[in-house]
Amino acid sequence: MSLFPEEKIIFDLPDASIEYFPDFFSSEQAHTLFERLKTEIPWQQDTITVYGKNHLQPRLTALYGNEGKPYGYSNIVMHPHQWNPLLMFIKEEVEKECQENFTTVLLNYYRSGQDSNGWHADNEKELGRNPIIASVSFGAERVFQLKHNSIKTAKQNITLQNGSLLIMKGTTQHFWKHQIPKTQKEVGGRINLTFRIIK
Repeated sequence: MSLFPEEKIIFDLPDASIEYFPDFFSSEQAHTLFERLKTEIPWQQDTITVYGKNHLQPRLTALYGNEGKPYGYSNIVMHPHQWNPLLMFIKEEVEKECQENFTTVLLNYYRSGQDSNGWHADNEKELGRNPIIASVSFGAERVFQLKHNSIKTAKQNITLQNGSLLIMKGTTQHFWKHQIPKTQKEVGGRINLTFRIIK
């Protein structure tokens, strides 16, 4: 375990700019934040349409943001809740590192290893060109997989640990997809917050 939260890992990947801070929040702080997020956020489970069939999304979600700007993905349009003090605290810590002002956060609650998020890029037109996505993880570790759209050998797995921060910027979303696959391992819950800027 690192004693220096500002320590970061920079991944040398083509067409991507990805930085990882394993210990952005201390384990004690991360545990407290996880428990509060689990109980204080109004989680919802939306229905998604895949190949014409409706399925419940394999995770719970919530959206918070400025000025009621909706956010859409996979034919779901989410309307944001207003920022609360808990999320403002996390947002401000992340903004100090990123030197950005995020307008929106999408929260995902993976209740067990059977909850997942399929291959996708955060490239919705509302995010603009070369969006910065800052992803904070609390709770159980899960593997975050990346693959390049055209270079078949360009792949990366990152184990996102409790209290970590992952920053994706530059052309990453245009050239790469990412996912959180299901796992048969017995894992506890994980809550992930992805901060973004809606133009």
